[in-house]
Amino acid sequence: MTALPHLPGVITADEVLQTARHIAELQLPTGMIPWFPGGHCDPWNHVETAMALDVAGLHEEARLAYEWLASIQLHDGSWWNYYLPDGSVEEAKLDTNVCAYIGTGVWHHYLCTRDDAFVRRMWPTVQRSLDWVLSMRHHDGTVLSARNEHDMPWDYALLTGSSSIAHALRSGARIAKAMDEPRSDWTTAADVLTHMVANRPEVFEPKERWAMDWYYPVLTGCLTGEAAKARLADGWELFAMDGKGIRCVSDEPWVTASETAECSIAHAVLGDLSTATDLLAWTRPHRNADGSYTTGIVHPSLESFPPEETSAYTAAAVILAADAITGASPGSGIFTDLG
Repeated sequence: MTALPHLPGVITADEVLQTARHIAELQLPTGMIPWFPGGHCDPWNHVETAMALDVAGLHEEARLAYEWLASIQLHDGSWWNYYLPDGSVEEAKLDTNVCAYIGTGVWHHYLCTRDDAFVRRMWPTVQRSLDWVLSMRHHDGTVLSARNEHDMPWDYALLTGSSSIAHALRSGARIAKAMDEPRSDWTTAADVLTHMVANRPEVFEPKERWAMDWYYPVLTGCLTGEAAKARLADGWELFAMDGKGIRCVSDEPWVTASETAECSIAHAVLGDLSTATDLLAWTRPHRNADGSYTTGIVHPSLESFPPEETSAYTAAAVILAADAITGASPGSGIFTDLG
């Protein structure tokens, strides 16, 4: 029987399972998991929802989610940015971070299931995706953010995206080792990205308003030790609304449960489980009776924003944070054990 995260007063094991089942109910027969009924899906958040399903022991649903991605992968290894439930493309942009996250997800699925056959089937998909991502490298080793449908690359890299790509490359290297097909070039590329995030933040497009640029270098292990602790401490007053959550952007009173849960993971990565637990507890007002989570709440009006929206990726982030804190699933170390 799968051990589930259990944090009394924050989220219980039964609630984790209810939330995971809510995500699974959104899944289409194809395997696609839209943000909400009738909504779109992007490959990054799709992977995050599959990871949450695995934490809850819903491995068949997670497998179907990954197989859907494999089935729609473009010939060069990329994916379009947004898909609609009928399979059509909503946004014809190719985002490097979005395309890289399959590396993290497949490794997480393997940690949770030890399904060798699944990894063998997904290995070509992972290889193509990470090789495509690295085809977008700039001369300094950073990875350009995206390419449009006319094959024109954007001319800048993003700090959050680069942090996540570095983590995905390290996860992919773990898969490669398991396949007995080492990819030291992926590890080298991750090292370069990590160095740039930690030591050359000025090379990235300025996005200081966004909370993800604050905590993502810590969540993904690009910043560690005292530097990571200092970064989280330095941004706390700017982004944290005490007792309410993490602002999505620093100059708006809009708290999102996903940013709050991800910031919780960042603190868990540093071993600060007390702050991580407090942050996750702040997502409680976002929880609904059916196990879904409201995407954002504006303070002090308490209006939901976007209006009435619940989102699968928000629910998934809460589950992953609970797992990072409790160490319940075999994949709970996905953000802590990839040094």
